[in-house]
Amino acid sequence: MPDTALLIIDVQVGVVEGELRAARLDSVLDNLNLAIAKARQRGMPVIFVQHEEDDLPHGSAAWQLHPKLARQDGDLQVFKRYGDSFCETDLAQLLQSHGISKLWIGGAATDFCVDSTLRNAVSRGYQITVIGDAHTTVSAFALSGEQVIDHFNAAWGASSATPQPLRVLPAAEL
Repeated sequence: MPDTALLIIDVQVGVVEGELRAARLDSVLDNLNLAIAKARQRGMPVIFVQHEEDDLPHGSAAWQLHPKLARQDGDLQVFKRYGDSFCETDLAQLLQSHGISKLWIGGAATDFCVDSTLRNAVSRGYQITVIGDAHTTVSAFALSGEQVIDHFNAAWGASSATPQPLRVLPAAEL
């Protein structure tokens, strides 16, 4: 039984195709699908996380996962209301029940939900591999989405003070 799961965070229509289109979205979707294929070849669970809030109501068209994602029956789902995918969800129990100690992580938004979830997972002792070309965000504040993605990949890749290794790899190298 594999000890690794693929966690895809908030790649929802209203998140990545909203008012602003997420940076590098077409290649991010391609790389997420490559990661999904690799996970399935290895018998790893694929977990889709979906965020909901007042402007992203559960079940709405905007709340739906992006239609280009290679979903299958049997994929797992986690629903959340906060940036961190562990906060008030059953994610920790789900991972424990599958014997998961390592995560491949991709999704949206790099600087919010992906980063929050990754940091909590590191604190919980998971070994993390960020799929460096399979996460995205929109331009905000003074930075472009591309700059945010590149900055977080560099920061995560330089992080060595973690209980378990934290790696950043492109989907092709998983």
